[in-house]
Amino acid sequence: MRIGVLKEPKEEPRVALLPEHSKKILHSGHNELYIEKGLGESLFLSDEAYKDAGVSVVDRVTLLKKAHLIFRITPPEKSLISNLLPQSIWISYLDPREEKETIETLAKQGVMALGLDFVPRTTFAQKMDALSSQASLAGYEAVIIAAERLRKVFPMMMTPAGTIQPARVFVIGAGVAGLQAIATAKRLGARVEAFDTRPIVEEEVRSLGARFVKIDLGETGQTKEGYAKALTDEQLEKQRQLMAKHCALSDVIITAAQVFGRKAPIIVTREIIQSMKKGSVIVDLAVESGGNVEGSQSGKDVYINDVCIVGLQNGAGKVFQDASLMLSGNFSALLLHFIDPESGELKELSEDEIFHAICLTRDGVVIHEPLKMMWSK
Repeated sequence: MRIGVLKEPKEEPRVALLPEHSKKILHSGHNELYIEKGLGESLFLSDEAYKDAGVSVVDRVTLLKKAHLIFRITPPEKSLISNLLPQSIWISYLDPREEKETIETLAKQGVMALGLDFVPRTTFAQKMDALSSQASLAGYEAVIIAAERLRKVFPMMMTPAGTIQPARVFVIGAGVAGLQAIATAKRLGARVEAFDTRPIVEEEVRSLGARFVKIDLGETGQTKEGYAKALTDEQLEKQRQLMAKHCALSDVIITAAQVFGRKAPIIVTREIIQSMKKGSVIVDLAVESGGNVEGSQSGKDVYINDVCIVGLQNGAGKVFQDASLMLSGNFSALLLHFIDPESGELKELSEDEIFHAICLTRDGVVIHEPLKMMWSK
């Protein structure tokens, strides 16, 4: 199998493959591994470091001609898709809600597209789950950014001049990112509360030392992918009303409530923001999928009623050294799962659960039924 790894666009500092994981891929079978020149420059990794691992360093044109399987972190541009070989395999995040045209173009080009967005959240697939690994880092970074913006310290401090009360942090959405945000805020000494529509996560929230806020919304639950199910308009309004008092008391709010494949619900409205303490901070982790906070903007700090609203764009990318390490491990685990160590070719994947979950296009058409249902809504 000829495998190629492309550089990311300038705005993406993470790296899809590190030399240490390159060795694992090369040692797994009769594989050839190519990377685009300068792949690791954001991490100060020289091309020589990859060559020492046995990797061939080439220009983009050469890589696209040689590689049967190509991967990177970000979706491909149209100009790149037109240069992919028919019957080749492309692996990346494919952002199914926003990149419908990209996925359809990959199908027309005859490329088999595998989307990291759809790796199942199972114990077996955990080491391949790039969404979860990066969400965890984003949850950490959200708290660090909030602590930087906030005009007070997180922990309680008893000093000769008086006692400083701990910051109050409210985390909305206790998925992977939310749980890491809770853990990080607790480590910094904050008083933490959290809410999620899924009662099943209460035990996890409490195990991290946070108080779980209970709001009776009627029937709720989670999807088979582990995401919260979408609420009705009535449930969302009830949630906002009951949550308002917790928001008003908080110094920091972290929102991480997302519904896979759909626009994120607005949870923190302008009305709620108006009730908050001046100088408090909100970090919207869902801003790239529409946002949980009314008025938040991706990649920007917005002030409403003297409340700082941070639209955290590519949160994991802020700590791109560790994010790259985790992504590289995710990519290599996925490849090693698919490639036969004896022949170096793709295994027979017709019955493979992970392959069926992430294969979006094949033989010139979009074959992923959940994706087509998502587009039809």
